[in-house]
Formats: sequence, structure tokens, C-alpha cells
Amino acid sequence: MTVNASGAVTGASLGQVVMVVDVIDMSTTAEAAWDAGAVAVLGASPDSCRAPVELDPGRMGREAGEMAVAKGTDVVLVSEPRVGSDEERRARAKKVLAGIEAAGARIGAVLPNIGAETPKLADLKGRVVVIVSDTGGVAYDAAVNAGAPGVVTGTVARTMAKRGQEPAKAAARRGVELANRLGTGITVVAASANSLEDILAAEYIAREILALGFNSLK
Repeated sequence: MTVNASGAVTGASLGQVVMVVDVIDMSTTAEAAWDAGAVAVLGASPDSCRAPVELDPGRMGREAGEMAVAKGTDVVLVSEPRVGSDEERRARAKKVLAGIEAAGARIGAVLPNIGAETPKLADLKGRVVVIVSDTGGVAYDAAVNAGAPGVVTGTVARTMAKRGQEPAKAAARRGVELANRLGTGITVVAASANSLEDILAAEYIAREILALGFNSLK
């Protein structure tokens, strides 16, 4: 378990699956999107990020766009501010939008990054979702660009479909299934060292991973 985008890069450099935990709100929005039937959910950095790691939001946009084209669907952009206009959300994600458009995909909707209730604002079933955010999105972006074999998200917050321990257990299963398939370990990343909720959630999910009997050394 580690913290921040730099921790995500460390996990990637070890050849491990990286799980990003950003409870408020990126990874909770991602969990809700999966619950709502999204076919893919990715994270990306906003244009203005100055994190001390390599980031490429344009690449994340292209990947989202390519997935959408391959699946015959569109891309839903989730961005910040939570309270503001779609124009403001687009302005923070110009590189992601350029990547999506370069892939030949269409932007179907622009939504705020508000966690569990995001899917109430648009039907996400069968669509690709890319979440641009200052913490979780940055960690996700950094892990991908550092060469992580797989990047997933996890949360402990309830969604419209999950209650109690269910979100954490779902996250643990997601990480273990991917790591077992790829033959790697798992790095659980609290997206911000300044967010106690992320740190506590990452610790809880890490315990759930161990409870599943996962051992990358076996």
C-alpha cells in the first residue's frame, strides 16, 4: 500500500497491478459507472496538473476513444468542477478531449465528478467513461504512463447498487482477478496522502485482498 501519484508510479515500476483509491470522488464515480453498465472506465489528469510524475492525458483520451470506436459506442467525460458548467469541465480536459477526437470517437455527455450519483445524470450503459480528476485521475494516468500492466479503481463508499462492505469486496476481487490473470502483485494507492478517507479506505481494501488469500509470492 502506498500514496499519491508517485506511489502509483512505484507500483507500476515493480510490474504490479495498481489500484487507485480516491473515495471523494473519482474511484466512487468509477464504481458507480461500472454498476451502471459502463463497458470501460479510465482515469486521466486534468490539463493543469503539475504533479512530479510523467502524465499524458492525451494518451488516456486516445485509449478511451479507441475503446469506444472498437465497441461501437461513445465516450462520457466526467470532470470537475463538481458545481459549474460543462464548458468549465471541458476546459480542464482539453488534452483528453483532443485524444478522444483523434481516435475518431464522439463525446456523448459531459458530467460532474460527484461519486455515486453520477449515473443519475446520464445513462452509462454500454458507454466508455473517462474521469478527469486532480487526485485519482492523476494517479491513474501516472500508473498507465509508468507502464503498469493493469490499473483498476476501488472504493469503500456505497453506490446505488452496493452497500456496507460490498464496494470494498468488489474492489478486492477486481484487483485479485486481474493480478492473477497477469501473474503480478498489487499496489493499492491512496490517491492523496492528505485525504484520510483515501488512506483508511486503501488499508481496508488491502485487508480484503489478503482475506481472499492473495499472495503474489506463491
